[in-house]
Amino acid sequence: MPKLIEYKDMEPRAKAVVEGIAAARNIDPANINNVWKALARHPLVMERFAAEMKAAFVPGKLDPLVKELIYLAVSIANQCEYCIASHGAMARRKGMTEDMHEEFMAVVLAAQKGNKIAMAYRVPVDPAFEEQ
Repeated sequence: MPKLIEYKDMEPRAKAVVEGIAAARNIDPANINNVWKALARHPLVMERFAAEMKAAFVPGKLDPLVKELIYLAVSIANQCEYCIASHGAMARRKGMTEDMHEEFMAVVLAAQKGNKIAMAYRVPVDPAFEEQ
């Protein structure tokens, strides 16, 4: 099991990242998620990942729930238990209902099967699907 570093024991660079995240989420820095506690061992990696996440989730053309559902779909495909749990919870906080989750899972599971079929049969891409 990786060593988790509590906020009070983090180096200043790691604390700065946690404080930024905590302020954005309106939470106490001591209550930061375990992923940040694990990354605190490597502040440079932590800073880069935090910046990437912030950029990905900044308001834009996709609404916040859609962004969470995309992250959740990738987490399911990559079989990341931590991310499935955390982004599933975030999607629920952003409005995902049980009915939406059922429909979402049907799409994700169909896509996974479709991907495997296309790869297993080595299906060539149709010219109509090529970028113009």
